[in-house]
Amino acid sequence: MPSLKKLIAGNWKMNGSLESNAALIQSILDGDLRADACEVAICVPSVYLHQIQSLTEGKGLYLGAQDVSAHEKGAYTGEVSVSMLKEFGASFVIVGHSERRQFHHESDQLVAIKAERALASGLTPIVCVGETMQERESGATEVIVKRQLAAVIHLVGHCVTEIVVAYEPVWAIGTGLTATPDQAQSVHAVLRAQLKAAAGEGGEKIRILYGGSMNASNAKSLLSQPDIDGGLIGGAALKAADFLSIIASA
Repeated sequence: MPSLKKLIAGNWKMNGSLESNAALIQSILDGDLRADACEVAICVPSVYLHQIQSLTEGKGLYLGAQDVSAHEKGAYTGEVSVSMLKEFGASFVIVGHSERRQFHHESDQLVAIKAERALASGLTPIVCVGETMQERESGATEVIVKRQLAAVIHLVGHCVTEIVVAYEPVWAIGTGLTATPDQAQSVHAVLRAQLKAAAGEGGEKIRILYGGSMNASNAKSLLSQPDIDGGLIGGAALKAADFLSIIASA
């Protein structure tokens, strides 16, 4: 089977300003996006979607959002719907990021509903799964990530082949810690087996990204693993040189 194009997706989290965004995007576009070898997306705060759409349209960058409502429309103050995201050119949306699960108490079921909502409207959900340090130390990593992914598989059914999965060990997000390539690959292999059990050979075509403090110095070794199909990049996505270096590694 031909190898998939790797996907490098930047997650700006709650960072940015009109001025700094324009400078960052220009610096990224001035670099080599390696469009023939990988796909590049940036997931930005929803208030900046219009700005980034205008700066990147037709220039080889995919646009993504960081969350989406589980509801289609209605009296849900503060929520942003899938149709709104699509109007501003979004192709991807992150669902179930560990910060949403932790700080906003999002359940596996809610994450699955959001993924289903995105798929139904033609957006690609980047479904995040991952364990805390306590869960890893207790030997529960496999149980946790399989449970989180199973909720999505159960709800979306055969459409699971259209999602992207991101393994983001919670203990390696913003902490300076990173899973070793072997640690990351072992969890990716578990997820790959689960996806293949659900989708047959189609499970080989589902991209699984690594999302725990991938940076310019460790990207090459992580991306060389057989089941790591790209990265969900946090802090390094806010520095053009680092982001471009990760893209080059892919």
